[in-house]
Formats: sequence, C-alpha cells, structure tokens
Amino acid sequence: MVHEHLDGRKYLLNLIDTPGHVDFSSEVLRSLLPCQGAILLVDAGQGIQAQTLSVLDEALKRNLTVIGAVNKWDLVKDDDRGPAAVRELSDLLGCDESEILRISAKTGDGVDEVLDAVIERIPPPPATKPEAPFQALVFDSWYDSFRGVVSLVAVFEGELKKGDSITSTTSGKEYTILDLGILSPREVSIADHPSANSRTLRKGMAGWVVCGMKDPKDAYLGDTFHHTSSPTPPLESFKPLKSMVFAGIYPLDPGGFTKLEDAIRRLTLTDRSVTTNRESSTFLGQGFRLGFNGSLHMDVFRQRLEDEFDEEVIVTRPLVPVKIVMKDGSERTIDNPADFPDPGGLLKVTQVLEPMIRATIVAPDEYTGAIINLCTSHRGIPLSHSYLSTGTTHDTSTTTALKPRVSMVYSLPLSSIITSFHSSLKSISSGFASFDYEEAPYEESDLVRMNILVNGQKVDALCTVVHRSVVQKEGREWAKRLRDVIPRQQHEVVIQAAVGATIMARERIAPFRKDVTGYLYGGDVTRKMKLLAKQKVGKARLKERSIGRVTIPTEAFHAVLGGQEVKRKGGSSSSSSDKKKKN
Repeated sequence: MVHEHLDGRKYLLNLIDTPGHVDFSSEVLRSLLPCQGAILLVDAGQGIQAQTLSVLDEALKRNLTVIGAVNKWDLVKDDDRGPAAVRELSDLLGCDESEILRISAKTGDGVDEVLDAVIERIPPPPATKPEAPFQALVFDSWYDSFRGVVSLVAVFEGELKKGDSITSTTSGKEYTILDLGILSPREVSIADHPSANSRTLRKGMAGWVVCGMKDPKDAYLGDTFHHTSSPTPPLESFKPLKSMVFAGIYPLDPGGFTKLEDAIRRLTLTDRSVTTNRESSTFLGQGFRLGFNGSLHMDVFRQRLEDEFDEEVIVTRPLVPVKIVMKDGSERTIDNPADFPDPGGLLKVTQVLEPMIRATIVAPDEYTGAIINLCTSHRGIPLSHSYLSTGTTHDTSTTTALKPRVSMVYSLPLSSIITSFHSSLKSISSGFASFDYEEAPYEESDLVRMNILVNGQKVDALCTVVHRSVVQKEGREWAKRLRDVIPRQQHEVVIQAAVGATIMARERIAPFRKDVTGYLYGGDVTRKMKLLAKQKVGKARLKERSIGRVTIPTEAFHAVLGGQEVKRKGGSSSSSSDKKKKN
C-alpha cells in the first residue's frame, strides 16, 4: 500500500498478516524473513496470551523493531481491562505505556497512528549500492494453472525487470522473467508500465514474479534468486518446523487417488510445513501419510481439500513420531502405528522414546486448580508458575479488583494434547485460557500398539499407539464409538480393542432378526423351537461367508478422531435407514 505520511511524502509499505495459533508457527517464521519490523497486536479484553510470548521471542531473535498495539479499545475504554492490557504489553516490551498504541480495527480509531508509527519507528531497508548484484528472497509461492508457479519475493539488492535471466541458488535452474508486479492488494503487473522507472522491482520492494516455473517442487521456501550472470550466496537457509503430528489421508472414492495426489501437491505449495509420503492400507487402499504442525493445522488442511478441490477424504487417527532403540544399538523413528512393534517385537527393544513439549498456559487465577487437574490427567509435570498481572489497578482514587492472570509452564507428552486437550482447556476456563508450546527432548515412555478388530479382522487404519496406563480406557471409548456408528448387519458384529493377544475391550452389535415364529397360532412348542434352530443355523452360515465384510462408514473415523459420539440412524431398531446406509 502507498501511505501519505504527516511530512507530506508518500511511502510504499508491504504488510504481512500472520496467524496467532501455535499450529501455524511456520507461517510466522516464514513471514518474518523479509520484514524489518513487526506490530505486536494484543486483544484489550484478553491481554497477553501464551502465543504472544512465543511470537515476540521469534521476532526479537531476528532483531526486528516491535511496535506494541492494543486492539478493540472501543470496547474497554470505559473499564480497567484496557489499561491493564497496556501495562502488561509495556512491561513485556520494556517501553513506556505512552508508546503503546490504542486502536480499534472495527471503528478505525488509531489506525492512522499505526501506519505513522511504522514509518517513524521501523527502519527502512538500507540504501542500495550501485555495484551490488541482484538478490531476492522467495518467501511465498502459489500455483496458477496458466502461468505455472508464481513466486513472492523480497528484493534485498539490485533490481529486476521483465526479460532478465535469473537462477535459483537452491536448484541451480535458470529462468526468464515473463511477468512481474506487486500486490495492492490483488496482483498488479508493472512489466509494461508507461514509466520506465516503474517497471522494475527494486531493493526494499516485495512483489511477485512469473518465470515459467512449471514444477511446484522447484519452488523452495527461503530460496534466493540472482541474475544468472552474477552469482551470489544464499540469503537465508530457512527450514520449516519439523512435523509434530502424522495422519493418514485416503480418498473416499477408491479411484480418486490421482486426483487427491494432485490436490495435495498444489496445497503443499502454499503450506511447505506439510510433509507427504505415499502409503497403502489393506482396508482403505492407497493414500498418503502427511505430517502437520498440530491437530488444528491438520483439520484446516483437510477442510481446504474439501473446499478448494472438492476432495472428500478419510483421515485416520493422528500419531506423533516415536523413536525406538533396538538391542543392537540402532534407532528407528516410527510415524505409522502399523510399524510399531507388537508385544513380542518389544522384547528386542531397549527403549521407547516419545516427544515431549514445553507448554505455556496463560489464564485467570480462578481457573488454576482446574487447569492443574487437566494437565495432571494428561501426564503433565509442572515446571513453573508465575503471575503476569496483579489484582488491582494503578489508580489511587479507586481500587478496582481485576482478575489476576497466571502463566503456568508444564512438561507434557505431545501425544496427550493432539486430540481434545485444547478444547478441554477452553471448556474448563470458559474460553479465557490460552495455550502455546515448543518442542522438548524425547523421553522414555511405556507405549504399546492398540489394534481394533472387527469380527476378528484387524483394521489397520484404526491402529494407534497409546500409553499403557490409558490403553484400557482408550480401548473402551473406541469400541463404544464404533458400536454407535457401524450399521447393524444380518449377522453379529464384534468390535474388540486388543494389545497383542490381550483383549482390552469388547462391544457387540446385535444382528437383525426376523420373527420366524410370527405366523404360528398354536400347537406344539417343538414347532417353534425347530424354526428358531433353523434360523440360527442360517445365521451361522451367513456369518461364515461374511467374516470381515462389515461396512464401516466414514463417520467411524471421524468419531474416533474427534472423540464425538455419533449415533446410528434408527438406534438399535431394524429400520430401513440402517439397511440403506452407505459407506
């Protein structure tokens, strides 16, 4: 955008918005690459959140100038929540309260002051050197069906125009600039601008370039472009965060694997933190094993597949990568539950290590007890406990009681938070608690593989790795959820959760039963017993022919994944909807 400052001059600003959730930390790190400064935005009603601390830490590591701003000021200017948020932010940044901006994005109050502060406080890129060769950092890219890969670059040195020959530092491939421009906010081409001085991307500018790159795999995040005739060293060596959660994704239609592969390939171009590997399941067919930064990241990716590419997929239970140390000293990393050793295979293993996290929870003091119980039930170990704010205002005329807020740091297994921990935390704290985490070293743990058996046949898509202390509880919950979503059959369906040969839980779905004695009006009881015995033999013969052929609908995977209860249509009665229910 072009902003006219108080001094009457016009300034070109490139603004990047970043998500605040911990699962999208890679997006924040990627956005910091081309920036000279950052605006740290805090909700006036909520104050400092857990993710605020981690995002600020990353910005300070890159020596960026940080401007503090408190949003939603129109809602809290008449009470003490706004001044309390200003005090917390000023203490966090180590600046005077007068330097914290009070704004309202809803009404527009204070927005001009934000843009003025950006120009006055954040240093511009240093002046360009006439002899400096061209260097540009690639910090984003997307795919266009007609033009190929469109790369978003920040120019660090020199200038770029249409027709220039550039080379990728990472791949070494040469390209010719076919078109280039800026985002304002949509794509605006400057390649054929009437003014010759406006046809180039110069130092300090951020813009998009089209260079005939057809393969999305050649668009590396953090890559450096330079003129082919003037090679330069790379500007950055950015690597996305390691995947913390792995899950299998399979097409609902067995013949839709190729279409799903193309959709995932294009989506990962805009989200490089997702890792992809092919895998196959005897139950679901061909699919992919994808790695994500968290469970919300995984859910957003699945939703984008459905909304942008009309792909209906089945997502298996997420798993965190587990390390096992064998007796011969070798070490393996397992991200697929089917590869985890069974109880017999564990005899050859000396150690099983699971990833840990250092979780930071910020919440009002009144919810401390409930949060401690939640963390303890998820095998958490407390590390620190501190207050972020006191319970009174600084106004000497009136002393108003404010809710003091605490910051709690826990060591938690990553596997214990990837499903329902965040929603449980929001529930017990009435939505006031915030949660953020960072990686911690692996620790030894007692983990086992839990298999789900349907009529004695293992469903590999529903296998998972859990801690031995919760395997019986998890097995019972899984069996009950599957019992509620698997439709009734003409024969009995038995659902079991097992660790090796040990059955931890069992549920039964009763078969449909026709009243074969309904037409009898009397006579000897042996007539009735004879008909019932004949029906029993027929049921047994049908079961023998149909072992393992049980329809498991998509809702079963969603129920196990999200933990919600999904009831069969028609309950336990033999309704027609049960018979017609499709996979």
